[in-house]
Amino acid sequence: MRSGDGKPTITDVARLADVSIKTVSRVINKEPNVRQELRERVTRAATMLGYRPNFSARSLAGVRSFLIGYLFGDPGGDYAHRVEVSLLNRCRQAGYHLMVEQIDAAASDVTERTSALVSQLRLDGVVLTAPITDDRDVLRVLDDARVPYVRIAPDIDSPRSPQVRIDDSRAARELTEHLIALGHSRIAFIKGDPRHAAARLRFDGFRAAMQAHGLEVPEALVEQGSFSYSSGVECARRLLERTSRPSAIVASNDDMAAAAIAVAHTLSIRVPQQLSVVGFDDAPIADVVWPALTTVRQPIGQMADVAADLLLTAVAGKSTPTWPDPMPRCELDYELVVRQSTAPPARHAGGAGGLEAAA
Repeated sequence: MRSGDGKPTITDVARLADVSIKTVSRVINKEPNVRQELRERVTRAATMLGYRPNFSARSLAGVRSFLIGYLFGDPGGDYAHRVEVSLLNRCRQAGYHLMVEQIDAAASDVTERTSALVSQLRLDGVVLTAPITDDRDVLRVLDDARVPYVRIAPDIDSPRSPQVRIDDSRAARELTEHLIALGHSRIAFIKGDPRHAAARLRFDGFRAAMQAHGLEVPEALVEQGSFSYSSGVECARRLLERTSRPSAIVASNDDMAAAAIAVAHTLSIRVPQQLSVVGFDDAPIADVVWPALTTVRQPIGQMADVAADLLLTAVAGKSTPTWPDPMPRCELDYELVVRQSTAPPARHAGGAGGLEAAA
């Protein structure tokens, strides 16, 4: 027998599966310690009836809201979207909804806004990306509310939360050494948003590679970008309109690297014959620009998957989330992807022919 509105209820599922309502609830909530045979029986009954859990009722019935928050600070580029898609899929598989919210860390009401989100939505957990992942006000609100969170690519370690990252410094060093191995010595660098730990770490890796090979890093060949395409245009133009321009550019992400290639085209500088360009992330734009971009493939989707799995495991079936001991610090692999935007430098000096001999 079904409810008055014709929709199957948890009672209907329990009756068809010949189990208690409590067992159905435990299966729906993905709680541990349910025998596989019972789990399969309940799942089969729910599928036959077309039963869909009522998330509002579920949250009212217990201490959980079945809401996971994704807080980010930078809406630009492809990074935030790729994280969101991966988190959405993982949460859906686990029976949770994902709430996505942009937080402006520079706003005067960041504490009040974060507090309102936590109290009104009763979030079961939160995933944070840079620069919010290191925002002390946001972290304090979450800690005070005892909301568990996982940080992606933070600047500093914390005993209170897991983190997921790659070794940005080592990846940038390997990327720079690719250019050095080709014969480049006058290499420019476009920095990313200084609020992101990755921006500093990538510059550290670049500088370490240059110093290890006895190469200078002149201030004139270092530009401050913000990870946006428009900032890459401005930085690249300043670098490439210099009388003594670089033979290669390392950009802190692919958007700025793509911008550097575009500026080179407008100045009739051939890539890679007269200028090599590399980026970071392996965003979709890296394979769309011409020539296709040599870059570091950062496993953004996998990083989000790992963050979601850590969080969902900590909160599943528990009134008080628990983390493993020691606190997880997950470092994932990256890959150097060599495409057509890099080549050995031109050897004759001056003009559009490259200035490696003039370095």
